[in-house]
Amino acid sequence: MTVVTATAPALWRAEKSVLIDGHSTHRHKPSPVSDGFKPPSMPRELRIRPEVLAAAMARTLTLRTAPDVMLAHWTRSQFAEIEYLITNGPQFQLSPFITALADAERSGFAGRVGAGMCDLVMNVLGYVWRDNASCLSSKAAKHADFIYAGGAATGHGVVLTEAHGSFAQSVTKTTISGEARRKYRRQVKPHVATSCTYGNVVHGYSIAFGCNPAPHDTHLHVAETEVTMPRGKVGLRRSPGGQPGAGQVPISIALATYRSNFLLMGAWRVVAWIDWLLGRGVRPEVDLATTFYAFELSGETLLVTLEDLVAYLRPWLFTGGSDGLVGPWLNEQLASWSHQLQFGAIKMFAMNEWAAKSFLSTFSRMLDVGREQTPQTLDLPTFVPFGLLPDPDRAGGDRSRQLIAQFRDGLALVGGLPPPLPRRYTWSADGGLG
Repeated sequence: MTVVTATAPALWRAEKSVLIDGHSTHRHKPSPVSDGFKPPSMPRELRIRPEVLAAAMARTLTLRTAPDVMLAHWTRSQFAEIEYLITNGPQFQLSPFITALADAERSGFAGRVGAGMCDLVMNVLGYVWRDNASCLSSKAAKHADFIYAGGAATGHGVVLTEAHGSFAQSVTKTTISGEARRKYRRQVKPHVATSCTYGNVVHGYSIAFGCNPAPHDTHLHVAETEVTMPRGKVGLRRSPGGQPGAGQVPISIALATYRSNFLLMGAWRVVAWIDWLLGRGVRPEVDLATTFYAFELSGETLLVTLEDLVAYLRPWLFTGGSDGLVGPWLNEQLASWSHQLQFGAIKMFAMNEWAAKSFLSTFSRMLDVGREQTPQTLDLPTFVPFGLLPDPDRAGGDRSRQLIAQFRDGLALVGGLPPPLPRRYTWSADGGLG
């Protein structure tokens, strides 16, 4: 008997160019909603690697209200889905494997890719902090998917974003443009110039992405609120002290962002304490600690968790027992691990050292005073993104092989790690960061 096996398409490795081939603006009164708000200019294209899109998909998935273990499983699965369902090459094309998916699963995958593309566009536009938009008023029948803060919205409020993805034979430039516009009118426009727990909604976007599986035509359309009045004209003026200034992030969206980031890093104890501070779940054990190891990649110092290191290194390292990967022994192993781990065999989430230390130090003080004295804003750093736009430094090779991407909030995705720096950090609710 002859066994016939299908040949897998080449895994997506190349950086892809995705053109933003549609951009529409939609009138709103007053304009601008917040006096002096000026939306950022729209880029012409995104240039992304597969891991970056998968990371963006994971960033949006972890804003959902779901058990941590379920979210962790979902985020890891994004990397395999992207690699096998999108083909290699400079342009975005769906793999033949997409036809093996049931209609519902194909729609779900398209929706997740659409959410990831949305997150990438918002990062490129300069927005930093994110959360699910479930906090919006239920008076309107529909609302958009995500809320972003920072960037151009700093000192004004927040912006609302709807995401849409479609992989169907009916996808054309016209249908994707129509979806973006329709969803803007139905799910974004009714909420612009309203307020939510994060502040005033001063702007809105509807971002639709689609690919036709047959001709592989790909389209990305961004619909947004039109700002017609020149700077300095009066819109809906901000009340004195009503919105955070530069460097100040509303506490609720800061906690949502860092909850997602630490969950992606496997820092479960930090996530549990954020949930407790937000009034979810029971109070965790105060003496349980999280250990972070520091690595330097092309001038960036990044932290990864011990839990993630153990999970990723286990296939390569002999532990000598279930609890062998601890303390000095792990340091020795990290300094001499296989070259496979340094050249893309792993994909780990990390966090910029400055971002992690800034948040955890402030967070420890918040836990000391308790829920009743939580500040309204946090002073947190932002970062220049890497891996989301064309970058001439990538030709050097080292940075793009190990530091795959860094988002504006300090979350990073790494594809390999050099030997660790001599310092490491331990954080616990009772001991803080040390």
